[in-house]
Amino acid sequence: MRTVENLEKSPLWNSALYPALAAAKIGREVLLQYFGRLEHIEEKFQAGLVSEADKESEKAIFEYLRKKFPKDEFLGEESAGDLKNTAHKSKRRWIVDPLDGTTNYIHRFPIFCISIGYEVDGEIQVAVIDVPMLNETYVAVKGCGAFVNGKPLKISQTAELKEAVFATGFNGEHEENLSEQLRVFSDLVRVTRAIRRPGAAAYDLALVARGVFDGYWEKGIKPWDSAAGILLVREAGGVVETYRGESYHPFSNSIIAGNKALVEKFKNRIQTHLLPSTD
Repeated sequence: MRTVENLEKSPLWNSALYPALAAAKIGREVLLQYFGRLEHIEEKFQAGLVSEADKESEKAIFEYLRKKFPKDEFLGEESAGDLKNTAHKSKRRWIVDPLDGTTNYIHRFPIFCISIGYEVDGEIQVAVIDVPMLNETYVAVKGCGAFVNGKPLKISQTAELKEAVFATGFNGEHEENLSEQLRVFSDLVRVTRAIRRPGAAAYDLALVARGVFDGYWEKGIKPWDSAAGILLVREAGGVVETYRGESYHPFSNSIIAGNKALVEKFKNRIQTHLLPSTD
């Protein structure tokens, strides 16, 4: 059985996970400071809302990590450029969402988190998802398991759609993608036990890893939304794929996470609803 003691023996504990935890703590302090006290809220084109909390959290996290890792690259929600030019180009890269669940945060709905993934040679090796209002910190190191506040995570074993609770999200900025998602949702809501929409993709993936949600699917999430969460799910015994059944990476345009049997049934169910451009 994987334990925190085994995790602490990993070379990545001191070299990457411990700094990631420290960076997440810095981001948490910023978010708690601004929560309920925002003064500047903007709307980004096809990217939703952004506040001074998002910007200050990312700045503080990156300043800390850049001092520790001056040769690494950094990809964050508030500083990202053209993602087509950033996929697969870095040997070592920090992929950070300083505030996943911005709309929740702005409206004082207490489900939001910080997501930090560390990518080495194209693979996520270290993950931290910190949930400030719940005082929960999810961590994973490749090959060493996944944990929340020191307790090991294990994926749900629910194998039937009719017994499954899924999580998902909706992106209203792209009409074709939204229509596709509504077709999938309309089908799944009729054959599953329940569907939830917490509003933070990284947190959704953390709860799949924890076995709270049996599965999660969404279209069009960004690398910083998924980088940490996919490692949590895989280290908890789950699979993360695209709608077409390819292994998911942070630059894929569709994602389904859960145990292997449930993911297979999900994929088989939705194929007739998909756009040609869906991977």
